[in-house]
Amino acid sequence: MTFTAFDLEYTQSLWEQKVDINLTESGVHPMRLDELLGEDKHKLAEMLATEINYPHVNGNPQLRENIARLYDGAKVENVLVTVGAAEANNIIMQTLMRPGDELLTQIPTYKQVWGIALNNDHKVNAFRLQADSGWALDVDDLNARLMPKTRVIAVVNPNNPTGYIMTGEEMDAIVNAADRVGAWILADEVYRGAERLQEEETQSFFGRYDKVLAVGSMSKAYGLPGLRVGWVVGPPDMVDDIWRRHEYTTITASMFGDLLATYALSPEVRPRLVKRTRDYIRNGFPILEAWINRQEGMFSFTPPQASAVSFVRYHMDINSTELMEKLCRDASVFVGAGDSFGMDHHLRIAFGQDKAVLEDAFSRIESTFKTLS
Repeated sequence: MTFTAFDLEYTQSLWEQKVDINLTESGVHPMRLDELLGEDKHKLAEMLATEINYPHVNGNPQLRENIARLYDGAKVENVLVTVGAAEANNIIMQTLMRPGDELLTQIPTYKQVWGIALNNDHKVNAFRLQADSGWALDVDDLNARLMPKTRVIAVVNPNNPTGYIMTGEEMDAIVNAADRVGAWILADEVYRGAERLQEEETQSFFGRYDKVLAVGSMSKAYGLPGLRVGWVVGPPDMVDDIWRRHEYTTITASMFGDLLATYALSPEVRPRLVKRTRDYIRNGFPILEAWINRQEGMFSFTPPQASAVSFVRYHMDINSTELMEKLCRDASVFVGAGDSFGMDHHLRIAFGQDKAVLEDAFSRIESTFKTLS
């Protein structure tokens, strides 16, 4: 069996420490510890007095309660804490997929779950998000790609890399497709809370269907990727089955990640983190948009509804991975290649940074593009 590398993460490992400006990071600029704790000296003292032991293997009860509060109808027993959304996706697939099962997923999408399926000898079918319709779900294509052996329908909502948020009707179409063949829905919802245009948070798939596993993380909507804390929310029996795989992989998140995530997701602190993320997104996007508009037809794109990234089509005769590598070498700016998401001639460009960083990056990219044209 041929191993399929995780192309996006592989290229990030190669380049992100070599460039001056990294615009592949799909969250906003990370938060500092002193920024998170602020003037809370009691919390700092508590951290300093903490024994560096194992925390609760499935996440401490207060953290799980804080996470459950984010999902209508969820309770502590619906929640398992993992080492990032990456572990959550991995052990969900280990738990659900059996020999002969098939995965149905999106194009374009974050391709971790796709690669996990291929590397375990499962067939992958993909339905399209329609670029010429603002990345709306192609419901006819979804239904055409649904197979009797479809075991998991994997979606990322809000979408990575496009920032598109599914409508209620589109979510219902996913649920109806899953219900027809008894499939599970793996809903990667790490961008809930990172909305650009709306104040209400994106609806979760959890609660719309009895076979949903919703995945979240401290990375995207909270600016805390280095905590490496994620979670799964789903039916208690299935969550327990996934927990058994967690014990084989990482055993537990770190003590400090667990404690800081508990603090960050508390009702008193979480709104401040969401506001910070949205401020970065809402201040950064106009800088990207203005730059694109000055490029005289070089690009076309649909503005993202959520997330700190935009999936931009460029109109040049060069492969996206080649273009990404040229920008890394010549401009020392790293952007995501469309190849990594299943669509060439696109770039995923992050904008969740300070104005000066973005303006410097876009100036460098523009100079490199001139050498190509």
